Amino acid sequence: MTSRTVLVVTSCLTLAVMVSGCPKRPVVPAAQAPAPTAAAPAPPPAPAPAAPAPGAPVPAPAPAPAPAPATPVAPAPPAPVRPPARDYQPHRALKEIHFEFDRADVRSGDARILDATAEWLKANGNQLAVIEGHCDDRGTSEYNMALGERRARAAADYLNAKGIDRGRLLLISYGKERPLCEDRTETCRAANRRAAFLVKEQ
Repeated sequence: MTSRTVLVVTSCLTLAVMVSGCPKRPVVPAAQAPAPTAAAPAPPPAPAPAAPAPGAPVPAPAPAPAPAPATPVAPAPPAPVRPPARDYQPHRALKEIHFEFDRADVRSGDARILDATAEWLKANGNQLAVIEGHCDDRGTSEYNMALGERRARAAADYLNAKGIDRGRLLLISYGKERPLCEDRTETCRAANRRAAFLVKEQ
């Protein structure tokens, strides 16, 4: 065998050993990244309430609850029927009382007159009385009507304190509409500032 043949054979053996002696490395597949997932879509906004069409009827609001029925109030007893004031007449036993300017206080001298009036009314229990309040010419008609009423009420309060039932007394104010005297003097005006008494059998 020639040296060239030996060299060829040796080379082939060496190559065969190299090929068979080097184990193959397992092929490791490259790690694959997970496929990207799409984000969940946001929920759509709630739709706004639709505006009513022009001319469409607007729904009526819910009716309020009915209130509880009120407790019935018993009617007031009817006031006693009194004869008209024109049916009353003056009586000589009942004297007028008088007042200071723009006042409705019962003066001490007039209190004695009212004492006598109270005694007469007690002795004549079948009599009803009208007390008229009067004023002088100064001041407005509206003011004097109110002042005349206060004067009549002051006389009635005094008689009531003396034991006369208020149900027997009718109060009327004439203000400055029925003067006894029309002179513009203090004496005349003092005579007009009065409370007068009329009576009628009931």
